[in-house]
Amino acid sequence: MMAMTLSRYGSMFGPDITFLGVDGCDVNAPDSFHGADVVIIGAPFDGGTTNRPGARFGPQALRRACYQEHNGSRPSLALRMDALRDLRVFDAGDVECYSGDIEGSLEAIEQAVHRIAASGVMPLVLGGDHTIALSDARGVARAHTPGRTSMIHFDAHADTGDIAFGHLYGHGQPMRRLIESGAIRGDRFLQIGLRGYWPEPATLDWMAAQQMRSYEMTEVVARGLDEVLTESFQVALDECDQIFLSVDIDVCDPGHAPGTGTPEPGGLTARQLLDAVRRICYELPVAGMELVEVAPPYDHADITAYLGNRVVLEALSAIARRRKDEQGGPLWDPRQPLLDGR
Repeated sequence: MMAMTLSRYGSMFGPDITFLGVDGCDVNAPDSFHGADVVIIGAPFDGGTTNRPGARFGPQALRRACYQEHNGSRPSLALRMDALRDLRVFDAGDVECYSGDIEGSLEAIEQAVHRIAASGVMPLVLGGDHTIALSDARGVARAHTPGRTSMIHFDAHADTGDIAFGHLYGHGQPMRRLIESGAIRGDRFLQIGLRGYWPEPATLDWMAAQQMRSYEMTEVVARGLDEVLTESFQVALDECDQIFLSVDIDVCDPGHAPGTGTPEPGGLTARQLLDAVRRICYELPVAGMELVEVAPPYDHADITAYLGNRVVLEALSAIARRRKDEQGGPLWDPRQPLLDGR
């Protein structure tokens, strides 16, 4: 197998820009992101899609989707933080991914993510289809104590299939491969937003055997998203030290996120997803994150790219807010407005 270089390429599918103008870095040169809190890295791979391709263009769209100046600054109205300046955020560009080589691309992505995480920095991966979850979560888990990383996974689909079209790897299978690898425990794997008409009973039986916890949309609606999140946090933190957050943009209803490969009606609203990401990144020790399945070719008026861009900013702003509050206390309830201007 041909070795893949991990140095900064810029963007594979467009001009060499960083996320909203943050400083660039080279994942091969740790000194270039010394002192970083977060390194953003693109994984423009959609060779595992089973329906509509196009998520390879996601990282480029997510980096540029904003109507404001790309100056490396974004003050949050709600959180009173400028995450891109209050945190040290770098962008390492895209991992070179060839859509015809799933295993080679996954290996290159995992190496890059692990290199960032092993440096004590949080990797934030812009996908790409959900095949890359295997590399992203495993790269983070390898940098920490084995078996002590849990997963919170927002998605319309469980992504726990076994073999599809004769292959072990694809965007419908990464969560099974993750659990089989031992990187993430099945009983510390929380899925939120599932709905639709897949998977089949045999796959659901496998999930039950792993003790996975899946919150289908009917349960989310009946109980309320806040209650579901609170319960999932308790499970995720039990015997685990850190969280990997996986956000498939198709967890949102296609009316809120049309630009994706496998849209499924009846999902979360954009507001619900942003609020959930804020709570997770404020209340939990998030060690890595991915945002996947933004497919610009189907994205009317950049609706999905704008939402994805804001998911990233909401996560970073919440992390910045938590760090400030931990230094000065007391911690704030992210479900409430900041009325005292602190």
